[in-house]
Amino acid sequence: QVQLVESGGGLVQPGGSLRLSCAASGSLFSMYTMGWYRQAPGKQRELVAAITSGGSTNYADFVKGRFTISRDNAKNTVYLQMNSLKPEDTAVYYCNADRELLPRYNFWGQGTQVTVSS
Repeated sequence: QVQLVESGGGLVQPGGSLRLSCAASGSLFSMYTMGWYRQAPGKQRELVAAITSGGSTNYADFVKGRFTISRDNAKNTVYLQMNSLKPEDTAVYYCNADRELLPRYNFWGQGTQVTVSS
């Protein structure tokens, strides 16, 4: 079992920055691909970025060059650095843990609100 707790959301002006953190409890954090997803009102949840246990990263086209995902396995934490934020980035951001080995497990955090507005 893995519990995920996100933090770092808030209100920011367009062009500003935020850093989201996701702290994971439980063991074997390093065996999980960690991802950030977001869901805006009336829209489906979508992948923002993911990082594998080996450090390979994957980004949605709409955040490439603006967001950076990273992880610190010693702290059981994954980060999402968000720069040059736009109003369309407004959403609830969720942390996800996807176990890479069998048996496959998948866990979600409770989400953190990011609002980009002047």
